[in-house]
Amino acid sequence: MTVHTPRRAGRVLLVDSAGRVLLFEGVDPARPEHRYWFTPGGGLDPGETSAQGAARELAEETGLRLSPAELGAPVWSETVEFPFDGVRYRQEQEFFLVRIGAWEVDTTGFDAIERATVSGYRWWSVAELAATDQRYYPEDLPGVLARALAGDPLPATGPVDPSHGGAPC
Repeated sequence: MTVHTPRRAGRVLLVDSAGRVLLFEGVDPARPEHRYWFTPGGGLDPGETSAQGAARELAEETGLRLSPAELGAPVWSETVEFPFDGVRYRQEQEFFLVRIGAWEVDTTGFDAIERATVSGYRWWSVAELAATDQRYYPEDLPGVLARALAGDPLPATGPVDPSHGGAPC
């Protein structure tokens, strides 16, 4: 039986006026060949709600400071299992949609793990995500993003096991 470390996270679908979502490119230190793109956000501190954690992570990772209330209600949630740096996680995460006109990303708030594992960022359109052969998380990001932008309710998913990785930050 595989033991998973439980974790909760708040993540942000940060979308600019062109309808593109911000993703960071990262790598798993235990598997340097495993590169992937992921949304801003990360693990919750003790006592934090997913909105509080998502707002804190958004500020740390992008420089954009919003209150948890400004994030609104989550637009999607999932439970995902993934390895990172030799540890297997079972992460319950909620995603918030934030629309902005434009934003100059400021990564000076990255922590040591992010500085060591994140190599860059890029704004992606739904069409670019659907057409790329690069790995990104969540795996249904084009669908999640399209439904969120259309204002459609997004069902929560059950456990997902992308044994090839996930977004730890």
